[in-house]
Amino acid sequence: MDATLVQRAYTAVLEHFMKSGRAPHYTELAAILGVSPEEARQAQHQAAESSIGCWFAKDTDYVESWAPFSNLPTQYLVTIEGEQKWYGQ
Repeated sequence: MDATLVQRAYTAVLEHFMKSGRAPHYTELAAILGVSPEEARQAQHQAAESSIGCWFAKDTDYVESWAPFSNLPTQYLVTIEGEQKWYGQ
């Protein structure tokens, strides 16, 4: 897979977290990247595999954590510009 697409996927997941407080599903990521859902799913997995602190819920395509954010509630609340809608790892 094209390394540029993998990097774009990694960045898009972080940007989506910052905007919405949650990780995108790969079908949402596909629309953001302008690729097919399957290409987005693969790019998202490759991006997670190539970085530290990014993983999926066991045996799924659902992002569980994408450093520094957690897609699941944790005791670590993250506040950005006075707004708290994120959880940290």
